[in-house]
Amino acid sequence: MPERRKRLRSDMGWSDTTQVHVQGIDLVSDIMGKLDLGQFAFLEICGRLPTVAESVVFNALLCTLVEHGMTPMAIATRLTYLGAPESLQGAVAAGLLGVGSTFAGTAEESARLLHEALDGEPEDLSDCASRELAQHLVATRREQRRPIPGIGHNLHKPVDPRAVRLFEIAAEHGFSGRYVRLMKDVAEAAETLLGKPGRLPVNATGAMGALACELGIPWRLCRGLAVMGRAVGLVGHIAEELRNPLAREIWERVEEESSSHRPQ
Repeated sequence: MPERRKRLRSDMGWSDTTQVHVQGIDLVSDIMGKLDLGQFAFLEICGRLPTVAESVVFNALLCTLVEHGMTPMAIATRLTYLGAPESLQGAVAAGLLGVGSTFAGTAEESARLLHEALDGEPEDLSDCASRELAQHLVATRREQRRPIPGIGHNLHKPVDPRAVRLFEIAAEHGFSGRYVRLMKDVAEAAETLLGKPGRLPVNATGAMGALACELGIPWRLCRGLAVMGRAVGLVGHIAEELRNPLAREIWERVEEESSSHRPQ
């Protein structure tokens, strides 16, 4: 007998001549003008509307990585827009391709570390057990010569103010649980075991990974939070490029300075 094919079905959205529904909710009457973009994004990811507390925390996550100055991603977007001003989406996509293990993308790795470490552990894990688990994680990573995601920053020391604020917001709204505690313990253990006091704070993506776990968001989706936030920032960089063009100056200076060693 021929193999029965899986029925093609998506609950994300459907539309007809007069209506558009998203996750069963009417876009025009129940979403537009009533939900903010963060609440809508939560609906898309989780398949339900967030509670008030979840909405505050989730919106804070999305805001965290929108902007961080003239990063490689922003430069890539500006230079691509310089070369192809007819393709704003291509310029934004060029910047988003840089969301990875070095810049902005480590929320995924942080969330995975925490999720896998606490899988099977009791919900009421004690403070002592959390610290011991953190020490084991750091020691194992050190032996394997693998980086520890979610800690340290080239600029923000001894704390990353974004992480501090995210943890404050989480505590205020009831989302400061065992993932947050373990992330903090990992940073403390790393500073102790690696002999770097005050140099390996929980960074923004570490806090984002912990809070995504607290919200029940799968770790495989956490990089998407960075993508959503940074996309807004990259559109903003193009907006500034229109007001105050910098891309050509960047290109010409790099060309001039990188070629200055050539014999005349």
